[in-house]
Amino acid sequence: MHKTLSVAKDTWWVGVNDYETDLFESLWPLPQGVAYNAYVVLGDKTAAIDTVKGPWFDDYFDKVTSALDGRPLDYLVVNHMEPDHAGVIGSLRCAYPDLQLIGNAKTLPLLREYHGIEEGVVQVKDGENLDLGGHLLAFYTIPMVHWPESMVTFDSATKVLFSNDAFGGYGAHEGGLFDDEKPRERWEGEMLRYYATIVARYSGMVQTALKKLSALDIAGIYPAHGTLFREDIGQAVELYDRWSKQETESGVVVAYGSMYGNTRRMAEAVCRGISEGGVKNVRLYDAARSDTSQILRDIWRYKGLVLLGCTYNTLLFPAVDALCTKLINRMLKKRVLGIAGSYSWSKGALDALRAFADTVKLEKIGPEVEVFAAPTEADLEQCVELGKNMAKAVA
Repeated sequence: MHKTLSVAKDTWWVGVNDYETDLFESLWPLPQGVAYNAYVVLGDKTAAIDTVKGPWFDDYFDKVTSALDGRPLDYLVVNHMEPDHAGVIGSLRCAYPDLQLIGNAKTLPLLREYHGIEEGVVQVKDGENLDLGGHLLAFYTIPMVHWPESMVTFDSATKVLFSNDAFGGYGAHEGGLFDDEKPRERWEGEMLRYYATIVARYSGMVQTALKKLSALDIAGIYPAHGTLFREDIGQAVELYDRWSKQETESGVVVAYGSMYGNTRRMAEAVCRGISEGGVKNVRLYDAARSDTSQILRDIWRYKGLVLLGCTYNTLLFPAVDALCTKLINRMLKKRVLGIAGSYSWSKGALDALRAFADTVKLEKIGPEVEVFAAPTEADLEQCVELGKNMAKAVA
């Protein structure tokens, strides 16, 4: 990939591809890497839009200086203070001592605490403009999408929205940056996985942000991670609207925790019932061995969810319990839920799943199944029945 890439009139991509970080936020696997998208806009004055994660300063700085072609850097727009976007602000200020930093009121305390920067900072209000000469940048706060200081920047000259983490996705750029340079199936799944893991809890704020930005005449959406949209921005907006409304497709996720295979057999019987009920989209996950981000992604996609867990030291099997905690945190809605548990010398799993169901307040599909020791044929038939009822509910 060239050191700098032109992505709009007087606008350059100066981001980096990271294939070395194994876990995003030390939690979420990155089998396809991740991109830190950053930009430079050249008018009479010059502005950088965001930076990159700390270890990538040299690569980023080379691209910035190449884009500037000998000119000074006048402004840095800080849309978001999370260190994967703002990690090299201090180094950039050292390289350009007269650099003015642009942020909103909630940006400033984070700039001070992360980087010790208090001077040369310009506080902007929601909707305020910065005229670069040839490019007029407008700033709009989108609080809790997904931090309190989150902001987007709109260039009225190119009609590009620099959207911060909104519309972002996992995955490094494999050649092209744009939606018209890669197949949709290559980026959509990683965009949804990013949404489910990072943004989903704040879906209500996403709806607020979408309404706020709908008045802008946007021709391009350039997020801080993942694919840039220029051919069809509507596809990105439609996905974010649907995901933030928790609208779903017909399908069922079955996630289980099993120590010795008995609860797994129950889960497989549930899947058989779902399939016999005519539903093709069935995703079976071992919660202890599967990537949780993949489970969350598919739960966000499909209407049906069945959770099965064995009892472990009188409690719900830890991997299933952890999944339940993540789902409560994301305020899951508009799904149908089935539950089943197993136990040997002490009950506990099904009671914990019942408590989860009471907390999330999803529509429950029966029967509830509780198995002592190993499932009998009658137990497995109940699991099949649960699957068939789930299929009817998601059809």
